[in-house]
Amino acid sequence: MFSLLALPSWLPGLPSLKCGSSFLDSLLQGLFGACGVSILSSLLKVYFFVGCAKDPERRQPEKERLLAQWASLETVHLVGLALILTVVGTRVAALVVLEFSLRAVSTLLSLGKGSQDTERLQLYLLCQYSLGCGLTCSLSFLQEGAPHRTLNLLLALGLATLLGTWARRLRRHVYRLYELHSSQHYCGVCLVLLAGAQDLLELLGRALAVTFAVGNLAAVALINRDFLTTSEAVRFWMPLTICYMLLVIYMQEEQRQRPGMQSQVQTVLVRMGGLFLLLLTVGRWLDLLGILVSLLGELWCLAGTRTLLYLCQIQDFPYPSPSVSVPSRRLLSAAAQPRSTAPS
Repeated sequence: MFSLLALPSWLPGLPSLKCGSSFLDSLLQGLFGACGVSILSSLLKVYFFVGCAKDPERRQPEKERLLAQWASLETVHLVGLALILTVVGTRVAALVVLEFSLRAVSTLLSLGKGSQDTERLQLYLLCQYSLGCGLTCSLSFLQEGAPHRTLNLLLALGLATLLGTWARRLRRHVYRLYELHSSQHYCGVCLVLLAGAQDLLELLGRALAVTFAVGNLAAVALINRDFLTTSEAVRFWMPLTICYMLLVIYMQEEQRQRPGMQSQVQTVLVRMGGLFLLLLTVGRWLDLLGILVSLLGELWCLAGTRTLLYLCQIQDFPYPSPSVSVPSRRLLSAAAQPRSTAPS
């Protein structure tokens, strides 16, 4: 009798299948990575909307652009990203994670005082595809050799789906009711965002740091398992490290001279082109196919962040650490103090 569990045997060989995972497991990992990207995107949209709502007269066009994004397009974007992460292969995904991590560390170390928040926001926006690759690599490495691998992946996907649903509900709530609730001091969630929206950005930064730290360890382990001797590993890692360093130096200078969407697209083309040329000499033909899929994934994620990148490049956005208004402070302090007894 035909079973759904036997479906992978009817499918052609894909890059991810060569890394020891079945098609079903690769699909679950891709969906898990796409859910992680969706959570990050929803929380970033909440942060940007709160920033626009602080100055509605000046930021009305930007706020309308955020509200104009269709939920159906977000679903298409999520499904497309999941399929890309499914077929990209863990080896190429590991290379993407390592390249972005090196670029992120270099950018953070070279931050200036004036552009610190803007550069960090840009990193959070541009890391979406790398985040998806990091999540798939981490899950593939942690579940490698597990006796109930598919069941574990289903449980992980269920948890990611619940968190993604919560993030989307939070975003819809903020879009519809944040301005009303923050003005009338009605909703606890909206009051928390009013008093400390910058804390959301710091929380995202810590979560991304932990995620990429685990992803880097998993990426190195997944790449090294293909080498039988130390000399083979050295022949691979030495040119890869030199290529990464040259790419990081070039991209930093390019983005400083010509910031904008065109520069970001050119950066993606240069990054993927450099990895493609490198893997022509030290990689396999399946890796070359994975680089082309990664190029599609980077452009796919970049297309979904156009509005947020535009907001990030505005001169006085994001706002500095928000200060709570006097009525809000009185309300919060009154809520924190115990009620006094009635006079006798």
